Amino acid sequence: MRFFSTTAFIRRVCCLFILLGANTYGSTLLVLGDSLSAGYGVTQKNGWVALLADDWGDGHQIINGSISGDTTGGGLNRLPLLLETFRPNYVLLELGGNDGLRGQPVNLMKRNLLAMIELCRQAGAEPILFGMRLPPNYGRRYSDAFAAVYPLLSEQKQVLLIPFQLEQLAITEGMIQEDGLHPTALAQPIIKEVIKAALEPFMINQALIMKP
Repeated sequence: MRFFSTTAFIRRVCCLFILLGANTYGSTLLVLGDSLSAGYGVTQKNGWVALLADDWGDGHQIINGSISGDTTGGGLNRLPLLLETFRPNYVLLELGGNDGLRGQPVNLMKRNLLAMIELCRQAGAEPILFGMRLPPNYGRRYSDAFAAVYPLLSEQKQVLLIPFQLEQLAITEGMIQEDGLHPTALAQPIIKEVIKAALEPFMINQALIMKP
């Protein structure tokens, strides 16, 4: 997993400010994730976030606040500024994979995700969880406890959960990079379709609920 420097992150935020001022959108989705959403190893325009933005056009604005190597702790630290800066309507929390790969306590990850859910709602944004799973070599007990966090929080806090549906990529030729972890450019449209299928009905329903 790779970390961006603070300088690189500030430059990214500045670029997003330019985009924000240049366009008017119906609603704003903030994607707060790790390498899966940052598009590690692929060009930015070929990542699933950019592909989803292309599909949606001017209907929605997507802010990609993802950083390769990020954890739930890192996301929790960065979230307040992102919420204040972009005032999103929705926040997709695609975090936790690196917590698991580093063997961090599951309860710590759970607390961080819960805190991010609360921060989103305090800011008037609707949080969305992206479920994660670990490779089988991490042991069944830890892997099962890790995976169970997402549906548990989804039920407890009434948060939309996008279940992890990418297992097939790991066993399909050409879908995973040589590091054995990160999806290739060929896999990005598949990831985009999984997330799009989950988000679109939810966002439409939420818009109808909030309509005066």
